[in-house]
Amino acid sequence: MAQNATILGGIAGTDLTAAERDFFRSADPWGFILFGRNVESPEQLRRLTADLRNAVGRDAVITVDQEGGRVQRLRAPHWQEWPAPLDQADAGERAMWLRYYLIGRELREAGIDSDCAPTLDVAQADTHPFLRNRCFGTDPVRVAGLGRAAADGLLAAGVLPVMKHMPGHGRAIADSHHDLPTVTASQPDLEALDFAPFRALNDLPMGMTAHIRFTALDDAPATASTRMIGLIRDDIGFDGLLMTDDITMNALSGTEAERAAASIAAGCDLVLHCNGTIASMEPVVAAAGTLSRDAQRRADAALALRHAPQELDRQALFAEWRQLVPQTATA
Repeated sequence: MAQNATILGGIAGTDLTAAERDFFRSADPWGFILFGRNVESPEQLRRLTADLRNAVGRDAVITVDQEGGRVQRLRAPHWQEWPAPLDQADAGERAMWLRYYLIGRELREAGIDSDCAPTLDVAQADTHPFLRNRCFGTDPVRVAGLGRAAADGLLAAGVLPVMKHMPGHGRAIADSHHDLPTVTASQPDLEALDFAPFRALNDLPMGMTAHIRFTALDDAPATASTRMIGLIRDDIGFDGLLMTDDITMNALSGTEAERAAASIAAGCDLVLHCNGTIASMEPVVAAAGTLSRDAQRRADAALALRHAPQELDRQALFAEWRQLVPQTATA
């Protein structure tokens, strides 16, 4: 039986309540996403991830935003603090692989088997501060190389990477959490810069859309644009599992249920709903429906890449990372 086409994150605290358990059992989302409000200690997090999977009766994917820097849900003292990705980009691909392998191992030990990373947006001089230091650089070839290293590190750790924000968020000068960014660049310019890293990594198993309006291509934000999703599929060549960015963000218009329905109609496989109550999730679950046949195929292909971590000497790898990134490494 197909699961609901959602990844849900409306978990209020560090333990699953009886009402949340019953709702998730009924809704049967494809996966879950966790936030800082859900994280307290390794033991608590392992209990929560197990309870979420027990609620749906299967080994559901559980993801998180663990980029490093400002966007890091698992933090000290129980987990390693990492610099912002841009702050270690000059250390090169080996350092990026080490970083994300070590991040992935920490996630797997907590019961988390996906990471909403790498961020493949190409930074610009005027990229909004909410995003800029989460990028890997200003050159698309360099971004692609570092992004590949990050994704390979996560996969080696048994964690599914989710590249974001397709087809490119770097030109945005507004924060999509609050407003809909508008990009006026021509399609040739977008092809050469913004889309290039995603095309280079189009074989990755999962991706996330951008809530951005590209005026040269469509008036609708990419998440809800049939043309933009078609471009992601046909031009960029991505046939992996495509989720929306969080539909509770203010960049999108309409009710959350309308946003979910528009995203699925545009061609997204999954709706990501990060913040809210059971009452707010219920209409989104109904609007998203169950996974389509193509979405199920892509979901199965992604799950096939989920495997046990490669057992490597993490102490030695962290020491190597510290040598490569001495100016930002922490104890």
